Amino acid sequence: MDLDLADRVYLVTGGARGLGRATADVLIAEGARVVLSSRTRDTVERAVADLGDRAQGIVGDNADPDTPGRLIAAARQRWGRVDGALISVGGPPKGAVTEVTDDEWTAAFASVFLGAVRLAREVAAVLPPGGSIAFVLSSSVRAPLADLAISNGLRPGLAMVAKTLADELGPRGIRVNGLLPGRVGTERVAELDAASGDPEAARVAAVATIPLRRYGVPEEFGRVAAFLLSPAASFVSGSMLPVDGGMLRAL
Repeated sequence: MDLDLADRVYLVTGGARGLGRATADVLIAEGARVVLSSRTRDTVERAVADLGDRAQGIVGDNADPDTPGRLIAAARQRWGRVDGALISVGGPPKGAVTEVTDDEWTAAFASVFLGAVRLAREVAAVLPPGGSIAFVLSSSVRAPLADLAISNGLRPGLAMVAKTLADELGPRGIRVNGLLPGRVGTERVAELDAASGDPEAARVAAVATIPLRRYGVPEEFGRVAAFLLSPAASFVSGSMLPVDGGMLRAL
């Protein structure tokens, strides 16, 4: 299938590693051009060096109000257009509702929730008909994850924002969707396993809940995300798409 991505330009936050990087890899392999962001210069520079001249990077934090404008300006200056965005943020810290502090909630809200909303709002303002926005959310949109109270609290609300934005932008021909990754083998998931105190036991227990009986690999997520952003998914909007090997039990 031709995803019709040749020469289109996408913004990818959190694009230097993990699920964002996996998506950038596929977008570029399919002929698109990417402006990616990450919070650290070293990771941005390494990613751009790996991806080649179809990639450009900026150092930026989703919680920073200047980040959306800088991403848009970089894309327009280099390639003269913006066709869509993958809005991905790092996972919030672990902890139970009874343990997470006000400061941790506030910091996570600024990055995970408000930062993502701001990015989507500002990118939407410059997208042409046929543009597309995809939020990287979590399976916690539909079912709570143990010891991840912040994710359980913020991700479902952000999914509803995405659904509402799909209603608002649909008349302009712009699509908005969400992706719900489960246990995909990224550094973030490895950190969560390690935080249990017995990473191998944590992995075995998690795999037992996945019908495919394995963790996903980032490339599998990247292919789904690139499709959802692409014109090949032109009649898909307002959807929350699990990429979880069947782990979610809710419809």
